[in-house]
Amino acid sequence: MILCSNPLAQYRSHEMEITRAVDRVLKSGRYVLGDEVRAFEADFSAYVGVREAVGVGSGTEALHLALRSCDVGPDDEVITVSHTAVATVAAIDLAGATPVLVDIDPDTYTISSIEAAITRRTKAVIAVHLYGQPADLDAIGSIKRRHGLRLIEDCAQAHGARFGDGRVGAIGDVSCFSFYPTKNLGAVGDGGAVLTNDPALAARVRSLREYGWTDRYTSAEAGWNSRLDEIQAAILRAKLPTLDADNTRRQYIAARYDAAFVDTPLKCPKRRPYATHVFHLYVVRTRERDALQAHLREQGIGALIHYPVPVHLQPAYASRKFSNGPLPETESAAREVLSLPIYPELTEAEQDQVITAVRSFFRSRP
Repeated sequence: MILCSNPLAQYRSHEMEITRAVDRVLKSGRYVLGDEVRAFEADFSAYVGVREAVGVGSGTEALHLALRSCDVGPDDEVITVSHTAVATVAAIDLAGATPVLVDIDPDTYTISSIEAAITRRTKAVIAVHLYGQPADLDAIGSIKRRHGLRLIEDCAQAHGARFGDGRVGAIGDVSCFSFYPTKNLGAVGDGGAVLTNDPALAARVRSLREYGWTDRYTSAEAGWNSRLDEIQAAILRAKLPTLDADNTRRQYIAARYDAAFVDTPLKCPKRRPYATHVFHLYVVRTRERDALQAHLREQGIGALIHYPVPVHLQPAYASRKFSNGPLPETESAAREVLSLPIYPELTEAEQDQVITAVRSFFRSRP
């Protein structure tokens, strides 16, 4: 089976460096918030181009603690999208705020229709850089400044992506990354980070990630246990130097798919001008999505759907009023999107299998 993503292949391509990193941590005797975490925070903040990075337990916790560091809580509203991983909205719930879900741009699947959703209670906007495609940070930044809002970048799928002259994660007030194993920069377990140019926000996150401590065992405010562990930090340090090369490989595979599908009915991914898409996922679109997915499965290809059920239609959230109107583009995308296999270690022979299987599907249609 050709998988949609393959963290085992990523491990094998970095096996020697990862083994050395893990061995170094085990022999150090320090396993939580030690030298490896501090070194990774310094390395990753320099890579993104910000002053501060704070390692935390997961991407969801990164969003949660970022919201808390911006004083978002009960009685506040946070605008984001419904076409995203549920984690984005779960983090808003964790902060005690109210999610307000808006529609997406049909070409890039990123946030749109923000201004109409702003009320006197709106405190922040979470811009999700979905599938590796940056959201329109110029337009969002203009809205943020006009209305005095906080801009939080959800970079969980966009490690290394660029918008204009800078990397995503360096443009909002605060940004959040996940290091889940399938990400462009992935650990071998959960992990996340909060990045910012504001030292006060970073200090707040550092306190909140460890029980609200300012001094050890003294909680200045109620906090959590959300710490990036030393082993994950060491593995991330080992893999960070090859992130740009891995992203270039993803872009190469995406270009091969683009060229192969140009004469099919598939809608292939568009690239936002003045931005760099890093193809965490290669997402195509067709009204025959379910039939295409079944056909690919028969051919030994594991195409997946990201995401089949928008958050506002999820059973856990369906009874809550999250939006100020219908979300037609979101619901249409959920019916039609399909993620084809893409990861740096995907061989050209495997790419050709995917291409042949997709093209054979459309040749067989009446």
